[in-house]
Amino acid sequence: QVRLVESGGGLVQAGGSLRLSCAASGRTFSSYGMGWIRQAPGKEREFVAAISPIGSMKEYADSVKGRFTISRDNTKNTLYLQMNNLKPDDTAVYYCAQSLYPLVEKADGYDYWGQGTQVTVSS
Repeated sequence: QVRLVESGGGLVQAGGSLRLSCAASGRTFSSYGMGWIRQAPGKEREFVAAISPIGSMKEYADSVKGRFTISRDNTKNTLYLQMNNLKPDDTAVYYCAQSLYPLVEKADGYDYWGQGTQVTVSS
């Protein structure tokens, strides 16, 4: 059974930084593509970033390019999202997700999800 547990969310002022983590268990972490997806109140889920199984390929939504960095540590079965220069529009619940495919750039391409962690950016 796959389990994904996010942590690291919180309240931060605009321009600040946060680092999200996602601890994975249940199947061989290094075999699967991973991603971060977010959902703001009243909006649909939005792809944020994706990383291939060994971390050699990464993709980002245009809205976060140059500010967010996705990474993974396969020795620790952990996915990360470093978020810098945060903006109020980044306010959302951030979900960690796992896919059978190596690099998925759409929210509905993931088959396992965590419970989410709230990120709130004040202006």
